[in-house]
Amino acid sequence: MQEIIRQILTSKVYEAAIETPLEEATGLSAELNNRILLKREDLQPVFSFKLRGAYNKIAHLSDKEKGRGIIAASAGNHAQGVAFSAQKLGLKSLIVMPLTTPQIKIDAVKAFGTEIVLYGDNYSEAAERCREIQQETGMTYIHPFDDELVIAGQGTVADELLRQSAGKLDVVFVPVGGGGLIAGIAAYFKALSPDVKVIGVEPVDSDAMYQSLQNGKRVTLDSVGIFADGVAVQKIGELTFELCRQHVDEIIRVTTDELCGAIKSIYQETRSIVEPAGALAIAGLKQYVQQKSLDGKTLVAINSGANMNFERLRYVSERTQTGEGRESLFAVTIPEKSGALRHFCNTIMGKVDITEFNYRLADRSQAQLFIGVSIGSGSARTEFARRLNDEDYKTIDLTDNELAKTHLRYMIGGRSAEANRERLFRFWFPERPGALTKFLADMGKDWNISLFHYRSQGGEFGRVLIGLEIPDQNEKQLKAFFDNLGYHYIEETDDPAYQLFLH
Repeated sequence: MQEIIRQILTSKVYEAAIETPLEEATGLSAELNNRILLKREDLQPVFSFKLRGAYNKIAHLSDKEKGRGIIAASAGNHAQGVAFSAQKLGLKSLIVMPLTTPQIKIDAVKAFGTEIVLYGDNYSEAAERCREIQQETGMTYIHPFDDELVIAGQGTVADELLRQSAGKLDVVFVPVGGGGLIAGIAAYFKALSPDVKVIGVEPVDSDAMYQSLQNGKRVTLDSVGIFADGVAVQKIGELTFELCRQHVDEIIRVTTDELCGAIKSIYQETRSIVEPAGALAIAGLKQYVQQKSLDGKTLVAINSGANMNFERLRYVSERTQTGEGRESLFAVTIPEKSGALRHFCNTIMGKVDITEFNYRLADRSQAQLFIGVSIGSGSARTEFARRLNDEDYKTIDLTDNELAKTHLRYMIGGRSAEANRERLFRFWFPERPGALTKFLADMGKDWNISLFHYRSQGGEFGRVLIGLEIPDQNEKQLKAFFDNLGYHYIEETDDPAYQLFLH
């Protein structure tokens, strides 16, 4: 650890990066009854903390290593940090990025004069191609997190925090992907101010650090979530794992809805829009305060980046309602008879703030409602469901149902009596030309598509819901097709929302 501290204190970060401000979030502080501080790494020249580690590593290279040029694989922030650093130092650079990388990020990297190679549908495939090119060319590889000098560069954030706060901190919340940022911050705090807790925050569907610490060894995730793409890492680093194992106090996990609520909270405080990974720390902080009932503490959240695609804001805005606990979703079955809908609205919905209301005839005996209501979360949701049940309305709480929130609420048409052999699947498709066409072209000729829903959400991957009618004898062929396709999928045939509204 002493070597990491020495490298932090002798880093070359400030030849390129700035010392970012530590700002008090007055609204959040009042709301949460604690002093909330935001470390504004979103204000770096490349809008992300990644510049610190990338520049520190590259600046320390030997003349021979610099002369060979530098190469890296990244879908975004690390790419911009490397490209910016290379331009500043006058070095040749090449970045391998997935084909799914949004154009805004490609353009940002290209603006620094670097060569770009687009390859693969995800970071892992791009990283493999990067290794091949590195071996062919001899260029110097810059790892995004598992490198002492990269970790030390990120650790300068902790040095600034101690100086800017005069050491008067209780807990620091840090977003976690591969672990470079939290490894540097935790090592520094535990050496110089060990009473300060360092807590990492990961998405529930990209929790490689949490899983690794739980198992006492590095774990490779089968798949990673796509919303917070800046921390979508299947396997953490060896160095980062060891440093986090020794010095990190806790890792907590947050949902997509909590992330969207955190993006809004930061916007309300700063009038700036951070990317999903950049909001992880605030999402974790809010969850932690509620669970631990903290009061009067000084808490820091690292705003790690602001490279947000504008097109993604629609999705964020929609999911913020549930993320902040201000919208709850329910499926309700009512009798199909004259006056039943009016009676339901008068007795149940009269004084409730309605955010969404969908009605569909199911058969001549009953109808289905999909409703959104602004009633608060937790006990308020439970009480509302109890009221419905007391009035003999069959009710399912869909507030945490991903199928309902991502697809079903946007669909029309209802059930089909003809689709009696339908099976339902949710897919994550790479957002690139030809991906959907390839899926349809490769499908078995005897399989009928009975349902299809896609809606662009401005990310690197699109979400597709598909219903298929598949002959029984094609079961093995279906699995082989899905495995060969290589896209992450979940079968949703037994989901209660699907059974109610579409099956």
